[in-house]
Amino acid sequence: MRHTEWIHFGCGRCAPEEWSNYDSSPSLRLEKLPLIGGLVPTGPYGRFPMNVLYGDIVRGLQVAPGTVDLLYCSHVLEHLSLADLRTALRNCHDMLRKGGVFRLVLPDIEYMIDQYRNDGSEQAALRFMENTLLGQKTRVRGFRGFVRSWLGNSHHLWMWDYKAFAAELRAAGFSNVRRAGYNDSHHEAFRLVETPDRWDHELGIECS
Repeated sequence: MRHTEWIHFGCGRCAPEEWSNYDSSPSLRLEKLPLIGGLVPTGPYGRFPMNVLYGDIVRGLQVAPGTVDLLYCSHVLEHLSLADLRTALRNCHDMLRKGGVFRLVLPDIEYMIDQYRNDGSEQAALRFMENTLLGQKTRVRGFRGFVRSWLGNSHHLWMWDYKAFAAELRAAGFSNVRRAGYNDSHHEAFRLVETPDRWDHELGIECS
């Protein structure tokens, strides 16, 4: 049974039936087109599951305000600009019922900086740029480059540590903000969407 009050956005290919799953990938939008959607070439991760809906957290999901009990995203918010991040957090707050829980995980810039500072090799800066996804090794120009940029959203636009992100959550109206670890929520439903590889050395937060 799907619980429409459990919302998982930026889900990618992780789409448990018990959750309502949303993603804003242009590839998903193309796959949803009538008639021609099935002709869209699959990427390296295959096609999106059929139960994934198209939805952009910045523009707002098609969800009534104050109706969501649980809200989850994994490695999504670091791909937003600062202004879009703040809009997204307000949208998240508006969707939740009173007492509803928002749980998220994203890269931990503090951990990455510590790794860089402890790396005495000449490759330290290179590894830092690769690990943070703030750099760009090559730039494909022309139409091919435009299509790749439009279909992909792999680069990080804004990185966070716990203190800064917790402040953003409080400014958006959230309370009971705490640093979270993998599968440490008392809401067992989150275990359906969490995987350990996406939490290892990352920044997890839970709030209400």
